[in-house]
Amino acid sequence: MGNQKETKLVIITGMSGAGKTVAIQSFEDLGYYCVDNLPPTLLPKFLELMKDSTNTVQKVALVMDLRAREFFDTLIESLDLLSDEDSFDEHILFLDAEDEQLVSRYKETRRSHPLAVGGLPLKGIRQERMLLDELKGRAQHIIDTTNLKPKELRKKILKAYSEEEQEVFSVHLVSFGFKYGLPIDADLVFDVRFLPNPHYVNNLQPLTGLNPDVSSYVFKWSDTQKFQEKVTDLLEFMLPLYKKEGKSQLVVAIGCTGGQHRSVALAEYFAKEFSTRFITHITHRDIDKRKEQ
Repeated sequence: MGNQKETKLVIITGMSGAGKTVAIQSFEDLGYYCVDNLPPTLLPKFLELMKDSTNTVQKVALVMDLRAREFFDTLIESLDLLSDEDSFDEHILFLDAEDEQLVSRYKETRRSHPLAVGGLPLKGIRQERMLLDELKGRAQHIIDTTNLKPKELRKKILKAYSEEEQEVFSVHLVSFGFKYGLPIDADLVFDVRFLPNPHYVNNLQPLTGLNPDVSSYVFKWSDTQKFQEKVTDLLEFMLPLYKKEGKSQLVVAIGCTGGQHRSVALAEYFAKEFSTRFITHITHRDIDKRKEQ
């Protein structure tokens, strides 16, 4: 991650008539730099400007919808490029509403749907819903505004995106022994029983993976080093995505036979490895089980 500045970037999209105007006004009140109706083809250029070293903007909200329908096909490609950017913590907010409510809103405002200019609003709404189906699946936050008044939508957005209300993402490393069962709350489980076992080394057997001699034994093998490298690479890819998806905690469990040597040493390693980027916790569930028997 380094010292590179990370900008919060919220992309507001969804069904026309679902409340994007209220949404962008709400983000303005939260101190975001807001751009309404940015064509997706201009997103890469906009991001380059935001990365300029002289830029001091830390929070940005962009509205992208089908008023720019001639550019909309490029939005998915632009989002893929954005996901590779380390400079931005991006988040998609999708606003939706039932067809009947959207039709009613168009009738009240006497506006034409952008995909059915001069035609029936329902036709444009249904076409838009099909076009947006893939994008909705990529959203981290979906708000159904069917039964929401503007002030209620505003309240939801302020609550969800106010910095004081944001949940903190953390990583919890758990070492365990397979002979005592899997941790029931684990999100990811890594089995390290394939690594050389300090249990069979007489002077290491009574110790644990917290001991430097045991740790040195575990990490001296090339298989351990390859495992370290591959799991680190995997977690570096996955953890930011879990955070972006809205998960508040990820439990990563590492298991060996008894939960005393290999799993403990490796859990300690990964906790230290990621502690500079995420809040980390560590639990050695079975480290003292043998003493209790």
